[in-house]
Parts: sequence; structure tokens; C-alpha cells
Amino acid sequence: MDFEHVLVVGAGQMGAGIAQVVASSDRRVSLHDAAPGATERGLGAMRASLEKLAEKGGADPDEVLARVTAVDGLVAADLMIEAVVEDAAVKEDLFRQADELLPEAAVLASNTSSIPITSLAAVTGRPDRVIGMHFFNPVPVLKLVEVIRAVQTSDETAAAITRLAEELGKVPAQANDFPGFVSNRILMPFINEAAYVLMEGVAEPEAIDTIAKLGFDTCVAIMEVLHEGLGDPKYAPCPLLRRHVAAGQLGRKSGRGFYSY
Repeated sequence: MDFEHVLVVGAGQMGAGIAQVVASSDRRVSLHDAAPGATERGLGAMRASLEKLAEKGGADPDEVLARVTAVDGLVAADLMIEAVVEDAAVKEDLFRQADELLPEAAVLASNTSSIPITSLAAVTGRPDRVIGMHFFNPVPVLKLVEVIRAVQTSDETAAAITRLAEELGKVPAQANDFPGFVSNRILMPFINEAAYVLMEGVAEPEAIDTIAKLGFDTCVAIMEVLHEGLGDPKYAPCPLLRRHVAAGQLGRKSGRGFYSY
């Protein structure tokens, strides 16, 4: 399998980062986001990131961005990587659409951090060509990519996506489809426990600020998946995290969380 043309769906922080990395590998990228203005913002974020990297000897930003095209909808490509909201229903609907519109040989990949790849594969007519490709933020900097195999994923698909990750300069690690995969099953309880430490008055935010790096809404969403999928009460989201999310205080992404940014 060759992935010369990649469709990235979702132009937020993760999607823009994925598009940047793929375009930096001399591949053609189509970038789509249904939210008004999102693609333009994503392209702006890519330029800012590329300009910083160029100062350290990185590729010319104009050359990389010339390989990225903003598109109004799903287009034919060799590979789709979705990075939309962490909502199973939204992702399943996208995979149904992609299955209808992309070529039969195309691979459909998800950047989900917790939603089962097997359930996404099940809504398509090509379950053997569905896989998880979980990048880490910031995508242009961090090397790890979790390659998550659904029950239905073929060896050929897994090998091709693993090879692609290596060609993107990443370090792929294969994992089987299980709630939270590997990274978030380890990381989320760590962050959740940090919230309990704060709630119980064990330490001040300054003492644990290196722990709570993700937006709180993402943490809560992933903890919910772990709690439901594993059936263990230790994965239930901390009430303090729920309270911040309910108040719209999501951390850096909203400008306020345990701190005001």
C-alpha cells in the first residue's frame, strides 16, 4: 500500500499537526473540517509551527504548505486520517461516509485516543482496512504513534500503517483494540489521581501542574470510556474534573482550569 495522497478530516490542533507531518514527508494532503473557519485556522497554525521549525533548520514552510489543499468535503484519497471530536457517534457517521466516498482500496484510520477501533470498522464495508493511528500532541514534535488494530484489521493494513508512521519520522507501537489502548489506560488514571490529590488538599496546583496537561474535557471523556469498558470504579472521573468541565473550565484550551491562563 502506498499513501501518496492523504485526507485529514479535522483541522484542530491534532488534525493540523497530522496534516503538517504528512505534508512534510512530501505527500499530498487534503484538509477538511466542517466547522466554519476551522481549516483556515488550522493552516495558520501549521504555518506558525513550520516557521518555528524552519528557524532550527526545518523545511521551508511555503514548500510544505504547497502540498496541503483545503477541501469542502471528503475527497478520494489513499488514506483518511480522522481527528474530529472524541464522540463515537460522530466518528461512526464519518466512517460510514468515508466508506461510501473513498476508493475501495483506501485505508480509513482514526486518531481517537479511546474509542474502540473495532466499532468504527464494523460500520464500514472494509473492516480489514480500518485502523487506529493515535498521534500525540504536539504532533510535529512527539515521536510516538500508537497503531491500534481492530479485531478485523488485516496484517497488510497494520504493516502499511506502521511503515507509514516510520516514514513520517515517528516511532510506531502496535496495540490491540482495548479501552484506552496503552497510553491513555496508563496516563488517564495518573491525571485523575492528580485531581483527587488537589481536591483532597494534599497539594496545591503548582505542585502537580506537570501532570494535568490535557484539556479536562478530554480527560473526563477518556475516563468515561475506561470506566465503562473495563467496569472498574477506579476509572470513574474525579468529581472535581467533572465540575470544571461542567463550568466550561477546560484548562489551557479554554483559558481557565486549575489556573487562569
